[in-house]
Amino acid sequence: MSEPEHEDDLLGLPMFGSQRPTPGRRPGRVRGAFRAPDEPVPVTLVMPSPVVPIRLNLRPSPPAEGVDWAEVARFRGEVAKRLPGRVGGVADRQGEEAAGWSVIRQLLDEDTAASLARSGEIRTTEEQEGLAQAIFDSVFRLGRLQPLLDDPRVENILVYGCDRVVVEYADGSMRQLPPVADSDAELVEFIAFVASRADNPRSFTPAHPSLNLTLQDGSRLAASLETGRVSLVIRRHRIRQVTLADLVEWGTLSEVMADFLRAAIRARKSILVSGAQGAGKTTLVRALCAAIARMEIVATFESERELFLPDIDGQHAVVFDWEMRAGSGERAEDGSLAGRRTTGSQVTSSFRFRADRQIVGEVLGAEAMDMIKVMESGTGSISTTHAANARLAVHKLITCAMEAGPHVSHDLVAAKLAATLDLVVQMHSEITPIDDFGQVAHKRRFVSEIVEVTPGEWPAGISFTTVFRRVPGQPGVADTRPDSIWDDLVAAGLDGAAFEREAADYRTTGGGR
Repeated sequence: MSEPEHEDDLLGLPMFGSQRPTPGRRPGRVRGAFRAPDEPVPVTLVMPSPVVPIRLNLRPSPPAEGVDWAEVARFRGEVAKRLPGRVGGVADRQGEEAAGWSVIRQLLDEDTAASLARSGEIRTTEEQEGLAQAIFDSVFRLGRLQPLLDDPRVENILVYGCDRVVVEYADGSMRQLPPVADSDAELVEFIAFVASRADNPRSFTPAHPSLNLTLQDGSRLAASLETGRVSLVIRRHRIRQVTLADLVEWGTLSEVMADFLRAAIRARKSILVSGAQGAGKTTLVRALCAAIARMEIVATFESERELFLPDIDGQHAVVFDWEMRAGSGERAEDGSLAGRRTTGSQVTSSFRFRADRQIVGEVLGAEAMDMIKVMESGTGSISTTHAANARLAVHKLITCAMEAGPHVSHDLVAAKLAATLDLVVQMHSEITPIDDFGQVAHKRRFVSEIVEVTPGEWPAGISFTTVFRRVPGQPGVADTRPDSIWDDLVAAGLDGAAFEREAADYRTTGGGR
């Protein structure tokens, strides 16, 4: 397999488009040239020489090769014992890291003195600095995974057991890399340590075998003990500031579709974005949020932070971003862990924060009822869920909401969704082989359909109108205008004539129904 070519400017890499960049236009992002070797490809990570960090605003350098990670684990435990308070989750992170470096230097000096007295042998300066950096990364960052997180080319890291490591790069290529731990047990222990020192601490044990965590740089970490071997996936968020106009340039949306969605946001319509894993739902939600007026107060509710709206300079005046907390320690009378905060309890709290928009980031289960509560408030909510198409997304929400308890019936949820949810926007991704062996492929992401949701006749209780229809290999085309919200959309700036022209042109050219 040839060495993947990586570009320095990640924003110039096509990821979301349905076409390759054309001359004179800003490149989109299509994840192409994705390679998965038949046999593991041994790769040696080439790292620059270590540099001792002397200013805390400098990014620490990778540790030197040949580090004894068993020794690093031993020192990590000692550093954690000597640091005042809990490692992680303090307001003064720079101060905490400075204290960490002081403890690391002290421990290594003590170890050097003991080794000199015992055997007369000491580490070289390079070995000492490499070990110090490895200890620092192991305590405050991701240890042996940190060089991958520091690599601007890396997009996703997938680990199955300590020795099966696959990295997906921003250009879509994939490679297998060396082990990230000496044993599965060591990897489990390290993941548990990372979870315990997070700003929002969580457990990772056989009693709590599933972990979802937001790392300091905003990457999302998911780990599980319920697979054959310990599994770990780190997903990096590289596109945070994005607009609907950007998605048009990248081929994710048509001009008419972007105009329609922009008007829907301004008209405060509730929108559900559905699609498969990795289809680009979160990026589309960020673009929809960019269409919200700057002075509207926004509240977000997520199990793990992914939208990062407060971090986008100049986009929103105020964002209240709630993150679910698992809780720990003693149990309350109802059996819940102390400090546990669910999406439902946070949604209830948010009604005292005068939020103009309430956004439930991802619906996976019973929080569908929280999403409905938010939509009932009329704020123009945005949510996401996993589904194969727009209609199935609504039926899935009914199933999810019923997980809230026996008091939640199918008919109740269907009636509420029909009354409160306005539009379902379906994200679609395609992987197209471009070689004879299936080892090179081109991945495209685009909005394939938009469906209006309205009350319907029983027993279904829900009616669907296809607003934008699926077209093979490209964003959907205008089809039927959504009568129940049409006037509101036109008042919010929708170019109704452009919508009608596209719908008529599609039928005239043989698209039909």
